[in-house]
Amino acid sequence: MRRSLMKSISTFAVVVVSMIGLGGNATLAQSYPDKPIRFIVPFSVGGGANIIARIIAQKMSDDFRQQVVVDNRGGSGGIIGTKMAVEAEPDGYSIALGLPATITVAPSLFKKLPYDPIKDLVPVGMVGTSAYILSVHPSMPVKTVKDLIWLAKARPGEINYASSAVGAGNHLAAELFKSLTKTNMVHIPYKGGGAALVAVLSGEVQVIFGSKLTVIRQIKAGKIRGLGVTSASRAPEMPNLPTIAEAGVPGYEVDVWFGVFVPKGTPQGIITTLNREIVKIMNDDDIRTKLANRGFEVRTSTPESFAKMIQSEAVKWAQVVKESGAKVD
Repeated sequence: MRRSLMKSISTFAVVVVSMIGLGGNATLAQSYPDKPIRFIVPFSVGGGANIIARIIAQKMSDDFRQQVVVDNRGGSGGIIGTKMAVEAEPDGYSIALGLPATITVAPSLFKKLPYDPIKDLVPVGMVGTSAYILSVHPSMPVKTVKDLIWLAKARPGEINYASSAVGAGNHLAAELFKSLTKTNMVHIPYKGGGAALVAVLSGEVQVIFGSKLTVIRQIKAGKIRGLGVTSASRAPEMPNLPTIAEAGVPGYEVDVWFGVFVPKGTPQGIITTLNREIVKIMNDDDIRTKLANRGFEVRTSTPESFAKMIQSEAVKWAQVVKESGAKVD
């Protein structure tokens, strides 16, 4: 009898504790946010990631009635900023923007990555996709992708290309291009997409696989020349610009997705609140139009479907990195 009574009391205690935990989580989600949120961008000001984050942050600030502050922490191919997000308190007041370079490519590319982005970060939701445009300085005597391939083969090691950083998405896009075309162009890494683009605009470097978010305006202004887009289909904003695949490099395709993440351990209620807000923001007509004009395709998701996509992407990029032999110390 005594043993039965003690067992009943223990069971009751577990149920009560569980209910308190669930109630606390729900209360936390209902009051969230009640102070400013830090939005970590693991790249410097001036690149495509920065543009996306600031558009989201402004609308989120308005909706939440709390300031959402973009914190650009570029360096080491996005590792510095992503590590900061991993180590942040899992309370919903530190969120981060993630891209393939920092989430699905980094584990295979970097020999000594100080975190596991797939295990240490939790996907909140996808916000959309974009691509790169193979672009050159106007002084380059090339008008097409085939022209560039011919020139690069005629002058091996003499043509330089800029990237956002070692291991960045546009670095890998360029290396894939070199591999498929059997050309030799020299990699010049910069501290962020903005600095890399400035280098090409000034003629310091001749070639860049620039984010559509930043180079479309420069191409239309005649400051650089676009040769081809890295995606599988042409960019609606520049329908006369061919894909690199159709322009002479069969099988070439590189897309880049953008998504929001939080540190592992963040309450599920807060993740749900953030996902709901991101879906709302990205489906706002004004924001969709603004981003479409910059070459960005809005694509939202649930946390669960985003997590599945990341898992499959990690497998794909692990194979690509292995085949390329690329490694960063």
